[in-house]
Amino acid sequence: MDDVTTELRRVTRRWQQLTPDQMSENASLMRDLAQQLADRTRRAQGLEPLAIPDLGDAVLADQLTVMVYDACRAGLDPQALQGLTELRRTLP
Repeated sequence: MDDVTTELRRVTRRWQQLTPDQMSENASLMRDLAQQLADRTRRAQGLEPLAIPDLGDAVLADQLTVMVYDACRAGLDPQALQGLTELRRTLP
């Protein structure tokens, strides 16, 4: 979990440094990862996937944080870490 927490902090810090235009341009990347983690977590729990609500670009880091912690609680640490690492490398 420590590696996941570190990577989540890096992604969150990078997201907070983006301009509003950059956030808008990259919002789908954050949403996609959050949704993927939510779907995997629900599958691991034997539940049907649910769509994450679109609450705006400014709260995407918070939504992603919740999904990452839920995924880790479901034992999906490797998937969360891989997704976060790929996301961080993709963000400007």
